[in-house]
Amino acid sequence: QVQLVESGGGLVQAGGSLRLSCAASGRTINSVAMMGWFRQAPGKEREFVAAISWSGGTYYADSVKGRLTISRDNAKNAVHLQMHSLKPEDTADYYCTADVLYSGRYNSPGEYDYWGQGTQVTVSS
Repeated sequence: QVQLVESGGGLVQAGGSLRLSCAASGRTINSVAMMGWFRQAPGKEREFVAAISWSGGTYYADSVKGRLTISRDNAKNAVHLQMHSLKPEDTADYYCTADVLYSGRYNSPGEYDYWGQGTQVTVSS
């Protein structure tokens, strides 16, 4: 079992910054294949945001590339999502997720085994 707890969400003006954090327990993050962030806006499907592999490779959705950065802190057993130049369309619930055994679909929600409860991000105009 892997438990994931997100934090850092909140209200920010367009163009502002936030840093989301995901604290993991039950397993070290460097022993899982992939850690990721997804987001889901009201009435929309859950969509891929970013992912980082056990070896440090990173992957981003085209909509966030250049504005959001995923990172891993092995000492704290945590992953982070640094968000800059936020836009109103970034408003969503953001979920941290862990993939124990990667099967090649890093941008698909079905790839991942464990999910956090989510943290809300609201970007105002």
